[in-house]
Amino acid sequence: MSQEPLAHRNFFADLGQLSLEMRFEPEGQMTFTVVNGGGLVPDGYTETVAVTTQEIRPEVFLTSWKEESGATVTHLEDIERGQVYSRITEADGTPIALTGTIKPLD
Repeated sequence: MSQEPLAHRNFFADLGQLSLEMRFEPEGQMTFTVVNGGGLVPDGYTETVAVTTQEIRPEVFLTSWKEESGATVTHLEDIERGQVYSRITEADGTPIALTGTIKPLD
């Protein structure tokens, strides 16, 4: 398996309350842009983060990152089935669980 299986791939994740575009880059980087922050993050907010990616099986990935705010995010992204499971821990320790859809932008 590639060391960077998501590099150069772009996705739209709709988690109901929160939707974002995710652009995976080489060198373990990912830039996300919030389309609809749902009160969690301002609409249009963009940040580039160091992301850890593990391919579970073809087209299923476990990704995680830490944001400037101190929030940590873990996603199980099932590209094959178009599903994403998100677990966020805000900087104050508040946990948030979101589930939704993911589709390629490529």
